[in-house]
Amino acid sequence: MPNIVEVSYEQTGESTMINSRGMREMQVRAYEARDSQYLLLKAPPASGKSRALMFLALDKLYKQGLRKAIIAVPERSIGASFDSTDLSAHGFFADWVVEAQNNLCTPGGDGSKVQAFLRFMEGEDRVLVCTHSTLRAAFEALEEEMFNDCLLAIDEFHHVSADEDSRLGLLLRTVMQKSSVHIVAMTGSYFRGDSVPVLLPEDEAKFTKVTYNYYEQLNGYTYLKSLGIGYHFYQYKYLTAIKDVLDTDKKTILHIPSVRSGESTQDKHQEVDTILDIIGSVQFQDSETGVIHVKRKEDGKIIKVADLVQDEPKARDRIVGYLRKIKSPDDLDLIIALGMAKEGFDWSFCEHALTVGYRGSLTEVIQIIGRCTRDSSNKTHAQFTNLIAQPEAEDDLVKLAVNNMLKAITCSLLMEQVLAPVFKFKTKVNEDDLPGPGEVKIGGFKEPSTKRVKDIIESDLNDIKAKILQDDQIVKALPGGVDPEVINKVMIPKIIRMTYPDLTDEEVEEVRQQVVVDSVIKGGEYKEDGDKRFIKMAGKFINIDELHIDLIDRINPFQAAFEILSKSVTVGVLKLIKEAIEATRIAMTEEEAVILWPKIKEFNRLNGRPPSPDSTDPLEVRMGQALIYIRNERRKEGL
Repeated sequence: MPNIVEVSYEQTGESTMINSRGMREMQVRAYEARDSQYLLLKAPPASGKSRALMFLALDKLYKQGLRKAIIAVPERSIGASFDSTDLSAHGFFADWVVEAQNNLCTPGGDGSKVQAFLRFMEGEDRVLVCTHSTLRAAFEALEEEMFNDCLLAIDEFHHVSADEDSRLGLLLRTVMQKSSVHIVAMTGSYFRGDSVPVLLPEDEAKFTKVTYNYYEQLNGYTYLKSLGIGYHFYQYKYLTAIKDVLDTDKKTILHIPSVRSGESTQDKHQEVDTILDIIGSVQFQDSETGVIHVKRKEDGKIIKVADLVQDEPKARDRIVGYLRKIKSPDDLDLIIALGMAKEGFDWSFCEHALTVGYRGSLTEVIQIIGRCTRDSSNKTHAQFTNLIAQPEAEDDLVKLAVNNMLKAITCSLLMEQVLAPVFKFKTKVNEDDLPGPGEVKIGGFKEPSTKRVKDIIESDLNDIKAKILQDDQIVKALPGGVDPEVINKVMIPKIIRMTYPDLTDEEVEEVRQQVVVDSVIKGGEYKEDGDKRFIKMAGKFINIDELHIDLIDRINPFQAAFEILSKSVTVGVLKLIKEAIEATRIAMTEEEAVILWPKIKEFNRLNGRPPSPDSTDPLEVRMGQALIYIRNERRKEGL
């Protein structure tokens, strides 16, 4: 199946270029904000966040008078990213040094590590690396004041939650309230898999945000030229389809499904064995490294496989240790994983991230994609493939399968937006008002009127889109059954208000227009004619210089989803999807009925009849439902 998203880049080399202090482009941007007490760094996987933190921490320790730096990572394997590093050889004023006793990302439970953490806080050592788990456990034994004049850096910050039951979220809020702690929060993606925000709005407002986007990073690579995102739909069991998408000539990370998911066979070890048998015949497993050597069926080539699904701690530590030392593409061909090898995992030679089963968290998908988007001389193309079950008519779980499929498509839509260049949208004043470089002028467009709106647009736009595309009502609207103006003027503003309850109606409208315009423009189909550019809207090409906000509001910003579905599945499956959505159709609201009423009157004028709720056209169905709603409301009011 062809890719849903295929993006090519310019290979400028800028994002990997090192300056006189040993900093890459993103690290320079982060370092410029080093004086901020609370810093939120949003940058893609592989952009160099770990090294950026070292620069920031050393400046705070040696130039800003802080006593200690504590770095917390979600799992032990990521701790290696913060090992001692020679920075002065590349021009920085100091080296990053972590004493062995202060590296708490080692085997064993939290008990002894909490004691080591407490000794560190009371001693003279300055840098400590630990897991989120150890930090949470140690916090129970510490007063908040112990974090005075300390730097607390939290890697993979999306693990924090504003939920009152989140211990990490509670820890963060209380140390901010009761100590002079400095915080550096780092994440490759700020979207959670649930509806709970990472931070409460009042806490998030205290952070200086540094954003480095995917486009800047990938466009500035030296070797990687393109990235593809695709879906492969299977029937019955995924193991029967894996051979169609697993190419052992490409360096691949294969994530099998969680044992709690419908895709799983419930025997993860047997799944690994079956995958190995599909590749060929196992020759032996290296006793020192744990690497499995498999003789490929087709030509006898030896495929080197790392099994991260196994549970035995010593065996897993052995293979993880090997993965950290890989120096050449020849050292490994395939990693089979379940919960590991997602965040903070560095195998720069990886070309293909193959994931079985729908992932409920956009963060998880972005993290997995990040495993194959590192710049490396062995590849010019990176590929993410999601192997997903397609719904079956006789399946009791058809609604779940439909929902998974739709949400997978929305994820690809978001990634298409994330991976595209950033536009600046301006109000078009008159016909002579020409756009500057990277600008699009739009009639009737509301530019940001406050700093708050400007900050949201500059650093949170993709986060808002993620929340919109995770909303169940939006997902149900994707296959074309909801009028675009209802999506744009009712559903999207509602999500923005929930996300930013402090915004005025005017500010909500400014953010709404930015979200809709950015989504439509980035998701549009373009063509050029001479020196003019045209964008396809509502089935026809419009001169981009003649765009008006009223026209854009009549376009479904996520219309590509239905086109993707139509091309990706059979007519029968498409009918199942529509029926499953129709069965859970959103209730009519007064706001939607108000928007649809003039369209109902226009439909009646053109067709000589009112719209029917039994039509095969989903938009006519919705207008017919709105007409019934309006009549019922009038009846209630005695009109």
